[in-house]
Amino acid sequence: MMTKSNKPQYTNFKQVDHDLKRLNLERKIAVEELKIVKSDYIEALSPYNWLQTGLKFAGKYGVFVLLKKLFR
Repeated sequence: MMTKSNKPQYTNFKQVDHDLKRLNLERKIAVEELKIVKSDYIEALSPYNWLQTGLKFAGKYGVFVLLKKLFR
């Protein structure tokens, strides 16, 4: 149980055990979320991803240049 001062006031070991289990689960969830963020970060910085982004940009720029030359 939490009081107004944010310090837990426990009346029995069952409450302590409950909070410890909850905090352990929250920690495990946070670790898994960090793993996902790390995976996304590594994927975003991969050379294949950079090449793909460059090709998309080149394609859009090429279409723009082609349209510009057609309407001159």
